[in-house]
Amino acid sequence: MKLCALVIGHKKNSPGASNANFATTEFDFNEKLAIDIEKQLTHVAVQRVYRRTYRLLPDDINQLDPDFIISLHCNAFNQATSGTEVLYYYRSQKGKQMAIELQSALVRVLKLEDRGIKSKKSEDRGGFLLKYTSAPCVIVEPFFIDNDLDLETAQKNYFELVTAYCEAISEIASQIDYY
Repeated sequence: MKLCALVIGHKKNSPGASNANFATTEFDFNEKLAIDIEKQLTHVAVQRVYRRTYRLLPDDINQLDPDFIISLHCNAFNQATSGTEVLYYYRSQKGKQMAIELQSALVRVLKLEDRGIKSKKSEDRGGFLLKYTSAPCVIVEPFFIDNDLDLETAQKNYFELVTAYCEAISEIASQIDYY
């Protein structure tokens, strides 16, 4: 059975992006999401990963020796920008294939603007995690949490979102050795 490290972006005392109108944070949304994904997956082992510090995160994940890594996040910008994107390390063909799979699944369910998959270098935002993990890794930004309509879409389609993640994770687990 393949092992997916499911990283919850940010941490309780540093919760990342937020939406004041809905009184929710990136950490709160993604912690619940990770738990629900873990409950629904049956043919893939999931290890939730909580961040101690950003610099220690790659080593903490590498100690688990996962087959692949998905870091759960939400974008934020100006309360108006919308859409779905997945980030991967520019030299990782497996990461790119994972990003394609997740992007397709999440756009299909949320029906938000397809912002595409984006390659990142180590000096780019998120690039440190993508480069220094041993297993293929992606950072998933399914919607802009500071955009009320994006957040409402994610909440309205929450169960479909969980299922989309599970289906993509199952597909990645079945194909990761062939990417």
